[in-house]
Amino acid sequence: MPNRKFVAGNWKMHGSAASIAEIVRIAAAVPSGVDVALCLPSTLIERAARAVPGFAIGGQDVHAEAKGAFTGDLAAHMLHDAGASLVIVGHSERRDGHAEADATVRAKAMAAMAAGLDVILCVGESLAVREAGAAVATVSAQLDASLPPVPVRAVAYEPIWAIGTGLIPSLADIADMHAALRARLVAAYGEAGHGVRLLYGGSVKPTNAAEIFAVADVDGALVGGASLTAADFLPIVEAAQGA
Repeated sequence: MPNRKFVAGNWKMHGSAASIAEIVRIAAAVPSGVDVALCLPSTLIERAARAVPGFAIGGQDVHAEAKGAFTGDLAAHMLHDAGASLVIVGHSERRDGHAEADATVRAKAMAAMAAGLDVILCVGESLAVREAGAAVATVSAQLDASLPPVPVRAVAYEPIWAIGTGLIPSLADIADMHAALRARLVAAYGEAGHGVRLLYGGSVKPTNAAEIFAVADVDGALVGGASLTAADFLPIVEAAQGA
């Protein structure tokens, strides 16, 4: 049986108190047949959770330790206490910009799950890796080394070269990658691996969402810039509902 579609927005370093009204607009219009979440800057998590009770609000990163001298970081229980129900780990902007290794991503996922948070675990390749024909092997190995011992809620495949560029892989390339990742999830978790949602991320827009959601083993999307407004995000959610 196909997995229920899941569309998560990643606001990255965008948003202020005035953005709560946009979050309310999004939450109020979500259809019943698809799961939707917004992963927000930490400054907005508590306010958003209060404004839209019952709607999934998430963080964009978490520390692997529960407490300590880690200036500027947030522990998983802090995110949970603020009202988050999920968190992104291993986004390429963390792996590349902050030199996060697979082992670090795995430790963060384990910490988040121990605190009661669902996890969206990100993997993806650079353009150089894609052009060298090593994308599937590289991303599969990245996933193997990043997975915690128990299943995460979702794995997001985000080719680094497609994030914010307007470029996406061909539908056939997305299908090949998602098939490979599904095989790795089943190898890691057995039958439970079929239940992990596989999301595609990287320049997902209202104009291309429906064709992406129609690809085998694409269970939803991790959406960046198009998740910042209801006008752009809700058509993507509606495309997932119709898939």
